[in-house]
Amino acid sequence: MNVRAGSGWQTVLADLSMILFMVTASAVGEAPAQPPTGAVPALPALGEPVALWREGPGAPGLSDWLASANADPRLRLTILAEPARADAALALARSAGRPARIVIEANNQGITVALTYDQGGLAQGLQQDRAKENAR
Repeated sequence: MNVRAGSGWQTVLADLSMILFMVTASAVGEAPAQPPTGAVPALPALGEPVALWREGPGAPGLSDWLASANADPRLRLTILAEPARADAALALARSAGRPARIVIEANNQGITVALTYDQGGLAQGLQQDRAKENAR
């Protein structure tokens, strides 16, 4: 005599498939979300920081910190600041002695300066080096 106890794995799989089908069908029936009106600026992609500087008591000045950091011209100086400190970030960028990018973020605390190899900067540096070699 053959006795079947409970349900097999096929029944469980069929039940899960039906649940997945019903959830998918209900999601397809909803209206898609409207894209935001107006252009949303894309935030710059920051690479992994090579060095970080934060303002605070006992911290060296930005110019002293930059002098002790790597002098690689491919490194990009990025100043991250909260909106209330935008003027101070601009003053730091002017005193840095090298091109700087300023990013104002609402959830940032104080001012942070990062030296990073961002996307694009490395390839541009190599292209400039090759152009100099070809000019010789």
